[in-house]
Amino acid sequence: MPAGVVVPAAGNETAAEPVASAAPTALVVVVGTDRGYFDAVLGMGGEDAGGLTFPRFVVERRFPLVGQQLLIGRSSRSRGIHPDIDLSGPPKDPGVSHTHALLVAQPDGWAVVDLGSSNGTYLNDPQSAPVPSETPVPIAAGDRVFVGAWTCLSIRPA
Repeated sequence: MPAGVVVPAAGNETAAEPVASAAPTALVVVVGTDRGYFDAVLGMGGEDAGGLTFPRFVVERRFPLVGQQLLIGRSSRSRGIHPDIDLSGPPKDPGVSHTHALLVAQPDGWAVVDLGSSNGTYLNDPQSAPVPSETPVPIAAGDRVFVGAWTCLSIRPA
């Protein structure tokens, strides 16, 4: 019997009716910058913070959330790293690791996983503790994932 079809109880003459299924909402990742996050990074005062400048012009990029996982990072031809969400630039965010984080499909949605990045991955509040390394943290439409020195990945409906 096809999935999503309800068989009427015995003695009920009503034809089988399809069950309304809650199809997951298609999502996209919108990559941009966030001045508040940048200011928080500067406030943390890492050794390279003094040399950072907030980029003046950034073209917003969109990536559909599809498949089982999407690697977030910076490409490296010599190391054979080709992220699905490539943050190599322009402008190049020096705080993004080559293999910074993953977006992974879960049975009930998506999750972000920090891959032990040097500068951490933050969810929604850039002044909170970073997400734990190697631990899937659920994300949904409306969430913002912060990586690097100024990069913000907004999760939005497609």
